[in-house]
Amino acid sequence: SPICNRCCHIRPSPALCCVLMLYLHAGGTVALQVTSTGPQTMQKALGESVILGCEYSTGPSDVGELDIEWTMVSPDITQKDQLILSFMGGTKYDHSTGALAEGVDFVAADPSQGDASIKISSLAASDAGTYQCKVKKGPGVDTRKVTLVVLVRPSEPKCKLVGSEKVGGALSLQCQSSEGSTPLSYIWRKGSEELLPSNVTQNSVTGELFITNHSESTQGMYVCEVRNAVGIERCRFRLQAIKPPNRSGVIVGTFVGGLLLVLLLLLFIWFLFCLWDKRQSEKEDLANDVRLDVPSPLSRPPSRALSRPPSWALSRPPSRALSRPPSWASGRRSDWAHSSFKNPSITRSLASGSIAGSFSTGRKSPDSWLLGARLESRGSYAV
Repeated sequence: SPICNRCCHIRPSPALCCVLMLYLHAGGTVALQVTSTGPQTMQKALGESVILGCEYSTGPSDVGELDIEWTMVSPDITQKDQLILSFMGGTKYDHSTGALAEGVDFVAADPSQGDASIKISSLAASDAGTYQCKVKKGPGVDTRKVTLVVLVRPSEPKCKLVGSEKVGGALSLQCQSSEGSTPLSYIWRKGSEELLPSNVTQNSVTGELFITNHSESTQGMYVCEVRNAVGIERCRFRLQAIKPPNRSGVIVGTFVGGLLLVLLLLLFIWFLFCLWDKRQSEKEDLANDVRLDVPSPLSRPPSRALSRPPSWALSRPPSRALSRPPSWASGRRSDWAHSSFKNPSITRSLASGSIAGSFSTGRKSPDSWLLGARLESRGSYAV
């Protein structure tokens, strides 16, 4: 029985222990015992505080000096347990070292009043282990062991999207906490709804949420919770449903844009042609101006063939028709013939052989014809 087991700490024989406890119980006398009933294993977060309970009660037969000891049990049975805190003869003794020395103390100001519980503040990872409380007051003695597990709270997770929010596609939401003692559990929820849509699944170990055939019914606010034994943290992600663009609008826009591009190209070509045509006109005008500024070539000297009158003009007598002036000129001299005969430019033309040139080439220029008419008029007047 539990009573016999507690008695075995001070007596080597279990049978004798049981007889003694039955005797004390029958006589209405109760021996010293630890009465704390808290959990044997406690899980606390890093940096928090914890109270390891060790309340006790004594009987009339426990008349010895009170001795309280708190030790950390070594996981290696070959090593001695580490003494942390003790109370003896009304005096407290602190045996802890390192970070534990500053954060451990008795809860009660006077542990002799039945409460030997201790408090450890600002827990560190090294504080994890099994602690033992031993209360002794002769002839009674009793112990209690408590295992302390120091865990790291999960850090605030980060929610992110993997994939596209386009309607009809598949995507996933990821939730990941960078810190936290295992095991970590992830739970996704959509807003205040308890159940997710039928096309949505999640993995509580990896923190992934999978959505197939994304639609407007699956858009909204999603909340991811990550938790372990000592804490819980959350992150949120607002998922949208993006509809694909209108294909007809894209086609029309592409066509209009291409047409505008072609028009701009044609305008550019027309501008280049106008510029080229203008430069060609300027070059032609410049060439004409230069050609007009060049002086005409000198007249050719008269040939020997025309230096004297032809033989027919010397041998043949003048015609009677030319021996007198024409009827229309009778009574007065032709002013036109007279002025033409006296024109020095015509005389110079005769001297330079211009008429001969006209006859030699066979061309009847207007000047040569006019000069012949004037010579005829002169001959008639001479007759």
